[in-house]
Amino acid sequence: MIYIVEDDLNIRQMESYALRNSGYEVAAFGDAASFFAAVEERVPDLAILDIMLPGEDGLSILRTLRENARTRRLPVIMATAKATELDTVVGLDEGADDYITKPFGIMELISRVKALLRRTGGETEASLLEHGGVAIDDKARSVTVNGEPCELTYKEYELLKFLMINRGIVLSRSQIMDKVWGTDFEGESRTVDMHIKTLRQKLGEGGRIIKTVRNVGYKIE
Repeated sequence: MIYIVEDDLNIRQMESYALRNSGYEVAAFGDAASFFAAVEERVPDLAILDIMLPGEDGLSILRTLRENARTRRLPVIMATAKATELDTVVGLDEGADDYITKPFGIMELISRVKALLRRTGGETEASLLEHGGVAIDDKARSVTVNGEPCELTYKEYELLKFLMINRGIVLSRSQIMDKVWGTDFEGESRTVDMHIKTLRQKLGEGGRIIKTVRNVGYKIE
């Protein structure tokens, strides 16, 4: 579970949408009071705190978390429009685990969340992903389409998984190449197109969930 504290509704919804589409359970709050009420019920695996909040600000929330035995080790990412070195130092000195400056990209946010959860042993990414009749069981490394097994090669599976984790986000060919084939892969981006083609064919009706974004790349809607 990831908690977000952000008073800007648009940013709060954007962060929540991106994290849910990456397989995380999310709860979002507009102020410190509602956040702490939720923490009393359940301590999350990670918190993303905006610094500039009405009433109690993010740094004050962070101090309270670090003073409480239940939340002392809770991984925290500070998100703020402030960009000075001093603000960064203060946040980290108060006990923040990471720091991200607005405006930030969705991919950067997801990457930082994943990295911090890996470091702290709290990785909560879902092992079951499903959309449009296509389902991935990552623990079993199996894929089904409308309940029927679908046999994929290793790269086809990794490609589908990457797209499913980032559902709703447009992924460029270079991003797909880096993730699925590795940064040292010397093939052309045409390789991505060919694998997308065969993946769609193998998924049959389920292949319709993979959309081409002209001149950019691909996404699952």
